[in-house]
Amino acid sequence: MCGIIGYIGKKQAQPIILSSLKRMEYRGYDSAGIAVINGGVNVAKASGKLSNLRSKINDKPLKGTTGMGHTRWATHGGPTEQNAHPHVAGKIALIHNGIIENYEDIKKDLLKDKVKFESETDTEVLAQLINKNYKKTGELETAVYDALSVVRGAFGIVVMCEDEPRKLIAARRGSPIVLGRSKDEMFVASDPTALAGRADEVVYLGEDEVAVITPGKFEVTDLKRNEKPYKAEKLDMKVQAMQKQGYDHFLLKEIMEQPKSIEAVLRGRLEVKEGDSHLGGLNISDASLDKLDRIQIIGCGTAYYAGLLSKYMLEKMTGIPVDIEVASEFRYREPVLSPHTLGIVLTQSGETADTLASLHELQRRNVHTLGLVNVVGSTIAREVDGGVYLHAGPEISVASTKAFTSQVLAAMLVGLHIARRKNFSAWEGKEIIDALQKLPKEVEEALKLSKKVKKIAKSLSKFENSLYLGRDSLFPIALEGALKLKEISYIHAEGCSSGEMKHGPIALIDENMLVVNLLGKGPLFEKSLSNLQEVKARGAKVVTVTDDQTYKGNEDVIFVETSSHWTAPLVMNVILQLLAYHMAVQRGTDVDQPRNLAKSVTVE
Repeated sequence: MCGIIGYIGKKQAQPIILSSLKRMEYRGYDSAGIAVINGGVNVAKASGKLSNLRSKINDKPLKGTTGMGHTRWATHGGPTEQNAHPHVAGKIALIHNGIIENYEDIKKDLLKDKVKFESETDTEVLAQLINKNYKKTGELETAVYDALSVVRGAFGIVVMCEDEPRKLIAARRGSPIVLGRSKDEMFVASDPTALAGRADEVVYLGEDEVAVITPGKFEVTDLKRNEKPYKAEKLDMKVQAMQKQGYDHFLLKEIMEQPKSIEAVLRGRLEVKEGDSHLGGLNISDASLDKLDRIQIIGCGTAYYAGLLSKYMLEKMTGIPVDIEVASEFRYREPVLSPHTLGIVLTQSGETADTLASLHELQRRNVHTLGLVNVVGSTIAREVDGGVYLHAGPEISVASTKAFTSQVLAAMLVGLHIARRKNFSAWEGKEIIDALQKLPKEVEEALKLSKKVKKIAKSLSKFENSLYLGRDSLFPIALEGALKLKEISYIHAEGCSSGEMKHGPIALIDENMLVVNLLGKGPLFEKSLSNLQEVKARGAKVVTVTDDQTYKGNEDVIFVETSSHWTAPLVMNVILQLLAYHMAVQRGTDVDQPRNLAKSVTVE
């Protein structure tokens, strides 16, 4: 959510800031702004897309070599120009991601001092507080530290002052901040994608840390001004990977990249002869793995559904009970965890606020935690006890596709490693490895059906309600498929276990309901077929996705080739991704940046 970029260098700041904000559009936003120091703090803001801001300043560029920019996702106050960041208070300019929970109390005190507010935001309250402190002390760093000592909530901030035009101050609590530098330039951002091709190395700011950034130098401390050591890392991120490369949308590009992203998550991690997986980053002993008696999986949205599918896989492999829970619920419950529980957190961004809070809760209870994370260097990737990087590459579209596939595969690799130490023979392990090795080709063949799916989608885009049905390991795919459709097409969609349809959802079925039916070959085929007949009898429009080549339905049918029940759900899910994409395009929605959504949800 929201994008932050700050710059100190020898070049004009405005074009660099606007370009960096463009790269972070995928995070979700509804207004944008920029501030550059040149004598004073010069600000331009606009509601809506970044193009509106660019148009506004085309004729009157903001000159200066120190500046900051921000894309805002509205929380306190609507998505207006007035509420957009940066907020200026006196000589202070501030951009902020997160929520200041006690802003009303602070605002009351400031109102007593006759401070006038120009916006409805909690961010302006923080800016005014820093300005108040600055007028008292005349010391920028002291003004910031003193303000942060009284605020509650989450923040990733950048502050600049017209009196010190070659200095930026950044701080974080619960919202990511990354520092970057090259030979002649210094950067601060909320996302390393903003710095790709610009910064040679980066520093990820830790929780409750503050950085003072001046030309060629970072100084990092905690909130009590104690110096903190930091480690600079090479930024290994290709600009090309963040471009559409000829595709109409990032979402389609990322769907089509899945054969390669599957190979990436498996590469170097399969021990074929032993029927095992090789995962060097788990940081857990074989003795501890042998004692495991429970696995707790945590995720949000698509990551939750990846966790639910992983539950089916892991229980079959390991014989260990697996619980799956949405992070926003888990963090506030009193979960019963055994001393030998393994906690697995799934997140594409590695910054999801609820998932991070759940991770901390697991660690407070002495649970060994693993992160299945895509973004290298992200907060969760750094704070888990061990983990598996997905290596899926940048996922720019808000709706997650290739990360879902990679999360499930990473979980299967973990499960295989545990299973081989418990109850799995080498032959059983080799069976799974064989299925995994065939998966890239099977997904590639499924993607070739895009034209057929597009043709079917044209007749479906008029529907406003849909129900996705699946049984066993296809039930999580039904949930994920429904989520994709509602996210990007704005069609109301729900996923349901086929066997549960008679317990309520069947009341919704009529000729105005679209039903997407997942029909998997295997022992539940006939039962799923019976559920399908119940839907057809009530007049619904039906589309069936199946890997059973003997099925002869009179509805629209999309056949896929699969070789194993272990991987068939992932092949069928690719079809649902294509279906959602083509229906959304047909309806003319903003496929890559759906309304009200953000890629990285860093606030509650």
